[in-house]
Amino acid sequence: MAVIFRPRGSSVGGSHGPSPRFAAGLPMHDPPELRSAVDAWWAGLAASFRREGLSDVPERLTRLPFTEDVWRLPNLLITQTCGYDIVRGWRRRFTYVATHRYTAPGCDGAEHRSFVVVRADAPMRELGDLRGMRCAINGYSSHSGCNSLRGLIAPLARGGRFFASVLVSGSQAASAEAAVGGTADAAAIDCISYALLARCRPQLMRRLRVIAETASAPAAPYVTQRRFPADVVARLRAGILSATADPRLQAVRDELLIGGVDILAVEAYDRISDMEEAAERAGYRELSPGLRTRAKDALARWARRQG
Repeated sequence: MAVIFRPRGSSVGGSHGPSPRFAAGLPMHDPPELRSAVDAWWAGLAASFRREGLSDVPERLTRLPFTEDVWRLPNLLITQTCGYDIVRGWRRRFTYVATHRYTAPGCDGAEHRSFVVVRADAPMRELGDLRGMRCAINGYSSHSGCNSLRGLIAPLARGGRFFASVLVSGSQAASAEAAVGGTADAAAIDCISYALLARCRPQLMRRLRVIAETASAPAAPYVTQRRFPADVVARLRAGILSATADPRLQAVRDELLIGGVDILAVEAYDRISDMEEAAERAGYRELSPGLRTRAKDALARWARRQG
């Protein structure tokens, strides 16, 4: 019998009457130019989940203006988050499921890193040249765009300062555009987004140059809601493994740079919090003094409200 479970208060089992469909989101590497490929990958995943006995799997992905709006949906079945989110603000809501291995340059197995980029014609040649410059990040709760960069910069900071200012762009692509457009002097772009954008927006990415790389950490994980039973987690995991091995999905996996999938110990993501704590011990708590504290406090207040 298919596993039937309903959003809020429903139990596993039984098929009496129509049950509400769940929601799913894959927001981490989903630029407009790749929407058809991401949708095709989801169609393959959804079919695989159904073969594993899960019902109420949505036909289509849910896309909302803000990634966090997808993550807080009460009927969310599966999504991807940043690794920072499962060791910090969202850890009480989500259970780890799986992590892709990507084929982008800079990836190693299920790990990825970020590239620190400047305009191709900029005079900066090494990390120290960015002192007193303007930096673009996609968000303060991003590992690849903020936390990994802070860990890289920490040994160079003086008195807890390095950058003159930090622009929060909202996305990896917007950070690249800020660096090219001159509203920022540098940005940190995860290597998977960098490779995908190089395919989708080659004119933009040709105007950037990599001057440094961050340390590696596990890539964005698939997660599900913590309230779901272990059997559901196991079926989601089996579905991802099956879809990643399905030869019929090879072309779409290639387009999205998906090379495989690993089931990691969730403790592997502790390396992300280790980077944060090492930077704090070095006295570099914030990329831009004052701004991150307010953002982190606001995130903590929201997480407490979620219970």
